[in-house]
Amino acid sequence: MNLRNIAIIAHVDHGKTTIVDGLLKQSKTFRDNESEMNQDLILDSNDQERERGITILAKNTAVIYKDTKINIIDTPGHSDFGGEVERTLNMADGALLVVDSQEGPMPQTKFVLKKALELGLKIIVIVNKIDKKDALIKNSLHKIYDLFLELATHESQLEFPILYAIGRDGKAWKDFDFSKLAELTAAPADFTPIFEAVLKHVPQPESRDSEPFQMLVSTLDWDNYKGKYAIGRVTRGVVKPGMPVVLISSGGKPEKNIVERVFVNRGLKRVETEIGVSGDIVSITGIKNAGIGDTVCDATTPEALPTIKIEEPTLAISIGPNTSPFLGKEGKFLTGRQILERIERELQTNVAMKFKIEEGQYVLSGRGELHLSVFLETLRREGFELSVGKPRVITKVIDGVEMEPVEELTIDVENMHLGAIKSELGRRHGVLMSQEELTSESSRLVFEIATRGILGLRSVLLTLSKGTAVLSSMFSRYEKIGASIPKLRKGAIIASHSGKAVPHGLVPAHEKGPVFIGPQTMVYQGMIVGLNGRDEDVEVNVCKEKQLTNNRSSGEDGITIPPPVEMSLEQYLGLLEDDELLEITPVSLRLRKKILDPTLRRRAVSRII
Repeated sequence: MNLRNIAIIAHVDHGKTTIVDGLLKQSKTFRDNESEMNQDLILDSNDQERERGITILAKNTAVIYKDTKINIIDTPGHSDFGGEVERTLNMADGALLVVDSQEGPMPQTKFVLKKALELGLKIIVIVNKIDKKDALIKNSLHKIYDLFLELATHESQLEFPILYAIGRDGKAWKDFDFSKLAELTAAPADFTPIFEAVLKHVPQPESRDSEPFQMLVSTLDWDNYKGKYAIGRVTRGVVKPGMPVVLISSGGKPEKNIVERVFVNRGLKRVETEIGVSGDIVSITGIKNAGIGDTVCDATTPEALPTIKIEEPTLAISIGPNTSPFLGKEGKFLTGRQILERIERELQTNVAMKFKIEEGQYVLSGRGELHLSVFLETLRREGFELSVGKPRVITKVIDGVEMEPVEELTIDVENMHLGAIKSELGRRHGVLMSQEELTSESSRLVFEIATRGILGLRSVLLTLSKGTAVLSSMFSRYEKIGASIPKLRKGAIIASHSGKAVPHGLVPAHEKGPVFIGPQTMVYQGMIVGLNGRDEDVEVNVCKEKQLTNNRSSGEDGITIPPPVEMSLEQYLGLLEDDELLEITPVSLRLRKKILDPTLRRRAVSRII
């Protein structure tokens, strides 16, 4: 059977996973009565992927079209999950680059295209969402050509096919007459142009079945029945059940193994096969100690392949067991040992994440706030109780000079909010590189800003723009550490007593600033219940009941207080200061001071001063 290996790459929310849905459905991968035919975002099976509307984990699937098996790798579009892109692109020979017709190329478009061109993949551009009201198709095409001119490593990469699509409706065209937009978009769903472009432009993998077996492990998976799956593209040779192989890991000595079973993709399923051929993407079991970037090869010819190069993390947080008075009330995994075991399991598959123990603390490093918060949310859902510190930027010493990561930040926002956005970025020492008008009502701002200036920025800009700003950032380079950024957050409202919050006690807290809790919420001394309108911290007894008199009984004088401010895990991480922790449990998120006792806390502050 003929074979093609393609990755689908794009900036977040440009329609990759929706196009994969259409390819799966239109290739008759499912029967008409299967539930997947009525499902959207078929590959985004993870709960957080569906809730957040983003792809977090790269996934493999396969379809059959005209006697050709097409392996499809769906990759994340958010820069925080760039490690997933880097480790999976080496399995492909070509890539579908999806670009939103209105937004055009965005920071992650540039990142994924750069990686694909460096690997020599054949690119097919799909201009998606062409039915958008504010579609700027010609403008987007100009930017795509400029991007290829900037990133191409060879002249031949400047020639690429362009298709037009409405991924949501399962429609694509090789040529599109925009004067007949309504007529053409009314046509039935048809992704034939995409299938045909893949067959025409993406090369068939070279057959090397007669050579000794060799495969680079690009992905790992696990189930309770068959154990660990080592997944990758067979570089040369064939692999069969029962075959003796050698695992070569970086820095480790070769380890002998026996292949137990071999699987290939068919739609969403893994199908057992008697032979995995060169060029195909296979999953093999029996290699217990396989890690991403390791080589599995013929026992008689143990030759390692170049390992996968992953860019370094830029952000770190300390993570440890919950130490609050509410320990053990809401979770089932409470100890540092359990947290350590879970982190070590995560590191096997999450290649962009790093871990070390520093001064007795667990320090977890990742690509950004979203990368780390997705893992913390996963732990939370699994029943862990944790406390985490303020995220801090990872610096590097280069030629004796301490350097910090700098990012390219793109913000699409309505023109009425431009002044507020620029002012906030100015406070964080962001430098405006360019500004362009997207429509008569919105603009795109591109800044260069140190990573530490981005911490907590998303929630601030969403507040300033009434929820309309769209942010995306991409690591640019390391630069000498610049001027310190002033403290951006006001002081905290701290509970002075433990107990149950009551309306009477919450009134003074609401007078000082936004409050995170409502009546009947259990609090403890040292817990942060809101933000003060001033720079200093303030203590409030939110448990203080109203004094009862002979003339007045409990329940009279109905007190009306505003609803509490609800925030996500990422928003809480962005609020943290150095002397604070975020308590994470399966039920609650609580900000707290590291030192709960007010007397000890004041002594600690006076020692620092």
